[in-house]
Formats: sequence, structure tokens, C-alpha cells
Amino acid sequence: MTTLKDIASELDLSPATVSRALNGFPEVNARTKELVQKTAERMNYRPNQFARQLVSGRSGMIGMIIKSTEETYGNVAFFQVMSGLSTLLAEADLDLIFQASKDQDIVAPYERMLKKTSPDAFILMGPEKNDPRINFLKSKDIPFVVHGSVDDPDYAFYDIDNKQVASSVVDVLCDLGHSRIAMINGPEPLSFAQERRTGYLNSMRTHGLTVPDFALHHGVLTSDQGYTSALSLLSERRGPRPSAIVCASTTIADGVYRAAKDLGLSIPKDLSVVAHDDAIPEMRAVNFEPALTVTRSPIRDASAPLAMAIQKLLEGEKPEDLQTIAKAELIVRNSTAPAPKDRTDPW
Repeated sequence: MTTLKDIASELDLSPATVSRALNGFPEVNARTKELVQKTAERMNYRPNQFARQLVSGRSGMIGMIIKSTEETYGNVAFFQVMSGLSTLLAEADLDLIFQASKDQDIVAPYERMLKKTSPDAFILMGPEKNDPRINFLKSKDIPFVVHGSVDDPDYAFYDIDNKQVASSVVDVLCDLGHSRIAMINGPEPLSFAQERRTGYLNSMRTHGLTVPDFALHHGVLTSDQGYTSALSLLSERRGPRPSAIVCASTTIADGVYRAAKDLGLSIPKDLSVVAHDDAIPEMRAVNFEPALTVTRSPIRDASAPLAMAIQKLLEGEKPEDLQTIAKAELIVRNSTAPAPKDRTDPW
């Protein structure tokens, strides 16, 4: 294994000068830095992690902790993000340290990780209103980037325009004459679900339409949740049947399709269905029968901006300058059609 002394001997420099050159100290001139770096690369030098931490004050590790649930374990899209992040961070010589936690105190795993591994920064998933993780990391002056945004953010984040996601599909449905538009949303505490709820309600209000309580459902992003909620809506147990349903994900839409089939309803003749598509490989919207109308924003696209934001934070950029909101693409397919003539009246 090549050491600093080997490089120093090769170049007839002191080990201290080689160390300073590799760590970017300003007192080493640019020509010497370039020579040392090229020689280190040629000799396949790999710095000792502990020695580098002593010099730079950094561990080269990025922490990521998520809540351990069955839904997470079955979520291929989540592991796409993890894989992308790990690869992109490695290109910047940063290692992603991942942990799944069942701890009821969502701050406790961060405290433990900071004591044991000293990550340079964290990536947070699924923010909630007044998220205690965000407040904790701020109090410790630990850099972090959030996948999502909430509470008028003053931190670095990447998100999609979730209000636009919901409002754009309501606009499409209203243009087709629908007025009874229900929504099966994600978990109520999560910021993306709150934003989509707001976008849905605002767009309905803009079109002069009201939303009865029974028409708005919250729950986990699973096919079974979509099936259960759709049965409640379509069987008219609590009120008139909707002519259209907005789904928070393609997995929920899958459950809606199953419920409609079991009740003898045709999509889109009797019921129009739209969903948000995270481009999950095993649940492709184009393969639904009929093909599903969606707002599309592949969740894997979050990897690059999150990794870039972490790098820039560690380089000293301000968190408020690292905030990205992306627009989702609207793709109209065959699951939407004009409202049935007997379903055009508002609730």
C-alpha cells in the first residue's frame, strides 16, 4: 500500500508537504499541488480515513436515516434513490451511511449516529410540519439537505411542485366536465400530501366546486389503500359516487382500478382516474389497462440534485441558495374521458 512517505520519496519532498498538497493547503503552490496529486494517482495512493479526518475535520460520510416500515422495504423507487445517491456521492469521495430505524423518537437515531460515526451532513426524507429532525440538526449546526420541503424552508432541499401536481389534473378533469372529483392522497402528516391537498382544494375552489369530507382520503401509498378508499367512494356508502378520482401514486391507482372492476364500473366510461407517477419500474402507468393519465416526475431524478446540494453545502454555500423545486410533466392517456351525463352535477 502506497504511503505519504512513498510519494515524498518519489518527489524528494517532505511528507508534511505532500500531506498539505493533497489536502489543498494554500501555502503549497499550484505547481507542487498538481505534481503531488498526479503522482498520488499514478501510485494508486489511498488516504487513511482517520488521518484525513484529523487533518480536514471531516469524516467523508453522509448520514441517511429512514423509518423502518414494510412499505419502505417494498418500495423499489426508494432503493433507486438510495443507489443513485450512493453512486453520485462516491464520485465526490463521500460515503452514504444508511440506517433504518423503528425508534418512536425520530431524533434518537440521529443522536446515536452523530456519537458513533460523526457524519459531515445528513439527507432527510419525508419531512413533516415542525419536523423535529430539522430542528435538531439546526441546533447542532450540522449541514443537511431535505428531499421535500415544509414550514417556509430556510434549508437546502429538492422537491417537486406538489401543488401544481394536484391542481393540473383537477384542471384537466374540470375541462372534461367533471365536478365530482375525489382524491386519495398520501399520509396526512407528510409535506407532499399536504401540498397536494392544498393544490387540489384550491383548484376545485377556482372552478367553483366544493369538496365534501368523504371525498378526500389519506393513507399509505399502497394498492390495498387505493382499493379500500375507492370501494368507500364508489359504493356510495357516504355520499354520491365521484365521476373522477385523483390518486397520489400509481400504486394507489392500481387499487382504484381493482375496485372499479369489482364494482362493475368501466374506466374511463364510468370513472376517470389520474395519478402521480414516480416512474416505479413494476408499476408503469403506460401498462395500465386503460393506460393511466399521470403527472410524471421520476423519483430517481432526486438523486443528482440532492447529492449536488450536499457537496455545495460542504463547500460552504448557503442553504437558502440550494433550494430546487421541479415541475412534473402532465401526460394525458386513456384513463380520462368526459364526465358521464348523469354525473355532471356537483355534490
